[in-house]
Amino acid sequence: MNIMKSIMVAATGLRAQSSRMRVISENIANAHSTAATPGGDPFRRKISTFKKAYDEELNANTVVAGRIIKDQSAFELKYDPSHPAADDQGYIKLSNVNELVEMADMREAQRSYEANLNVITSSRRMMSKTIDILNI
Repeated sequence: MNIMKSIMVAATGLRAQSSRMRVISENIANAHSTAATPGGDPFRRKISTFKKAYDEELNANTVVAGRIIKDQSAFELKYDPSHPAADDQGYIKLSNVNELVEMADMREAQRSYEANLNVITSSRRMMSKTIDILNI
């Protein structure tokens, strides 16, 4: 495989993981949100997806960020009749974001990002060494 091609393919992985980390950050930021209106829904967790894409210029498969889907799991209910978003029975809906799951997902995305970054760094180092050898 061409060294530049490996850098370009790894760069698509960086972009995809960066997008994933933005979505996870948004989930964490809204983890404790409640509905704005009585009986309304609070923030719903978002999930990043990826898809394989063939790049004709590179003649290689790459990864791109796919659709961002909403997690359809149930909201947690909490009894708090004094809350402005409480329904007729006094319950408020809490976001379906689990911060522990989000932190684990963030760590996984970070490791994938670092792996792609290492590919780029190693490829650049190999190119530099090749140039040094050719100049001798």
